Amino acid sequence: MSLPVLHVVHQRRPATGRVGRILGEMGYPGEVRRPIHGDALPATLDEHAAAVVFGGPMSANDDSGFIRDETRWLERVADSGKPILGICLGGQLLARAVGGEVSTHPLGHCEVGWHRVTPADGAPSVFPEPMHFYQWHAEAMSLPPGAELLATGETFPVQAWRRKNAVGLQFHPEVTEAGMRFWVSRNLHRFLGKPGAQTASEQFAHHARHTPAVVRWVRTFLASWVAGKLP
Repeated sequence: MSLPVLHVVHQRRPATGRVGRILGEMGYPGEVRRPIHGDALPATLDEHAAAVVFGGPMSANDDSGFIRDETRWLERVADSGKPILGICLGGQLLARAVGGEVSTHPLGHCEVGWHRVTPADGAPSVFPEPMHFYQWHAEAMSLPPGAELLATGETFPVQAWRRKNAVGLQFHPEVTEAGMRFWVSRNLHRFLGKPGAQTASEQFAHHARHTPAVVRWVRTFLASWVAGKLP
């Protein structure tokens, strides 16, 4: 059996969604750690095949508590040679750990719902074509020093990047319909009226339209990423 993939989550529910399920189908068991609830992170990734750092409602710019400790942990393991994937908050923490920055949009825009992601000019074929992915953020990351931009967006230009073995994503490929409905019912009211926030009906319509392509992309991406064979 393969070594487990470390899943770092930031809420009580495991919330590894589509990413955790597909990695499990590929033969990589998941080991969940919740630093927000006091779980310790391993000193090294020697006992893990890879690590995925998931999203959360907190800010990557919080320089106290578990966010500070998790960022310092990512600084230590970023060059371990093991595949590391950061999703939304996880991608922002990873970006900060390797020298990038996280900030709000100067005009107060957010991305909540399904937004278009476009392959970056000259980037390898991690994203073979423009796609719509589920998003839920009001902060975004810069391109870290030495990183390669993989995909961009109209409102937030850094949507995906790679630095050696580490990949940061601004969007949420893990979110299933059940997860989307949970987020919409609990938290959409915080964003409605802000530029870039879609209504619930818009999100559900886009989900039906775009999810099949996202599922195909996630399977292809994870197979290459976890094996260290991204294009």
